[in-house]
Amino acid sequence: MINCIIVDDEPLAIKVIESHLARFDKLSLIRSCANALEAFDALSKTDVDLMFLDIRMPVMTGIEFIKALRNPPAVIFTTAYSEFAVDSYEFEAIDYLLKPVTFERFEKSIHKYLKQNLPVEATPNYTYFKVNGKLIKLEHHSILYAQSIKDYIIIHTTSGNHITHMTMKYLAELLPPELFIRVHRSFLISIPHLTGAGNNEIYLDKVKIPIGDSFKKEILSLRTRITKMK
Repeated sequence: MINCIIVDDEPLAIKVIESHLARFDKLSLIRSCANALEAFDALSKTDVDLMFLDIRMPVMTGIEFIKALRNPPAVIFTTAYSEFAVDSYEFEAIDYLLKPVTFERFEKSIHKYLKQNLPVEATPNYTYFKVNGKLIKLEHHSILYAQSIKDYIIIHTTSGNHITHMTMKYLAELLPPELFIRVHRSFLISIPHLTGAGNNEIYLDKVKIPIGDSFKKEILSLRTRITKMK
């Protein structure tokens, strides 16, 4: 479990982050703090892995607070002021979120944190997707391929199809590259489910998927694996 705290003097901003956090089963909110003094107290009593930190706060700013910590936890800055973005790089922050923080932008930050901090052996074999307003968990081995239609992705799995709002580029970043590969600007496929390939098509059993001209080099690198699978 990843222990988190929120440090923000705006009650509404805290509620937004709390709501986003509640949608991840790996994240545990230890405490929401209205200022740096409360955050000092929280850090002294509990091991904290990740801190969502506002920058402009009374008495002590978020930047001053970080400087005062000997061993600060990982930090995702949250602020309404974009001019502080440069300062965040000095502290190797995981991310810099501008208020109001949307769930989609928040989710990207969490995935970035997980990629940087989860040990290799603990990398999850599943990914959460937002479908019809809810998060659903899809095991990687169940995903056959994905197809983009405008700003939406249809994820075809062994048990059915799911539609989510995201770009194909972002989907490719979410899924492990050793298991998934783009073969077309509109298609991403599961490497373990490959059954064959032609010059312009790739096969997942009876499903034929086009190979884009700009992706043929990637497909060539899989020829040996495809041959072994026959």
